[in-house]
Amino acid sequence: RARRDFDNARHYQSAHDFARLVAGWSARQPEPDRLYICTGGGPGIMEAANRGASEAHGENVGLTISIPVEEFDNPYVTRELEFHFHYFFMRKFWFAYLAKAMVVFPGGFGTMDEAFEVLTLMQTGKARILPVVMIDKPNGTYWHTWNSFLAEYLLKLGLISGEDFNLFKVTDSVDEAIVEIQQFY
Repeated sequence: RARRDFDNARHYQSAHDFARLVAGWSARQPEPDRLYICTGGGPGIMEAANRGASEAHGENVGLTISIPVEEFDNPYVTRELEFHFHYFFMRKFWFAYLAKAMVVFPGGFGTMDEAFEVLTLMQTGKARILPVVMIDKPNGTYWHTWNSFLAEYLLKLGLISGEDFNLFKVTDSVDEAIVEIQQFY
């Protein structure tokens, strides 16, 4: 467990660094071009991103959800931008509706659900195309394993097309993720 937690700490640091850099860059942009960090407002990777944005003096959003586990107060979310939802579909809607990019770090069922939802909406033309970047730790296997599953199983079975791989990018570099988003716009 200690080894696993140590390895996962790299994801925390990457999310923190990414959010700090984006918030710092965004603060120098004119208002309509600014990017704001938006997370689920919880602990772990979400806290890391809100913390990084907060340390760069950037406003950031936390969209929390009612779940049957202990609530978590993320002290790094900009207080007037903290919203609480009862239904996952409403939270997901607000995550995606105003998003200019989606950056996804390793996570559980909720992470997969939100990533697949946005990719499916883009794939079917029900949502505008936006940059989707999956960040893994250096030499990480999380998204690379996921990408292999898609390529070796779903693509092989004809359930997705090769073009669907253009909907997202997998990287282990925070800097590369930022460049990907900046180049998109």
